[in-house]
Amino acid sequence: MILRGKVHKFGDNVNTDEIIPARYLNVSEPEELAKHCMEDADPDFAGKVKEGDIIVAGENFGCGSSREHAPVSIKAAGVSCVIAKSFARIFYRNAINIGLPIFTAMEAAEVLKPDDRAEVDVGSGQISKAKRKKTYSAEVFPKFIKEIIRSGGLMAYAKKK
Repeated sequence: MILRGKVHKFGDNVNTDEIIPARYLNVSEPEELAKHCMEDADPDFAGKVKEGDIIVAGENFGCGSSREHAPVSIKAAGVSCVIAKSFARIFYRNAINIGLPIFTAMEAAEVLKPDDRAEVDVGSGQISKAKRKKTYSAEVFPKFIKEIIRSGGLMAYAKKK
């Protein structure tokens, strides 16, 4: 599976309160959460993100609380994947659980700039700027995590099994 989209760039230590502010934690509908995705990091994000776009960030993306609302809001906003230098462990697990592909790729996170068009091969972990020959490698998911993502999340994967 190849994901293609415009890059939305964020820095280091983007926490879950910036991804989905605590004032929306009483909301459970993904579509409503999407309207407030990244609101405290970029108030205009929800209005400019398009289906398939890609978030690229620095180190420790998703730090803070363990709320699953954060990756849910990102996925519901139409973001196809997140590329970062590193992820907070609980965010990483929550993203996999809901079927949001995330890629740890230090070099790609440095090279990709806002509004670049990027391509990500989910199977191989290869990331590139669209129409460029240079690729960057992300950590490749084990087969079972690829299956969870392909299934749309852990619950869908478990129902299949």
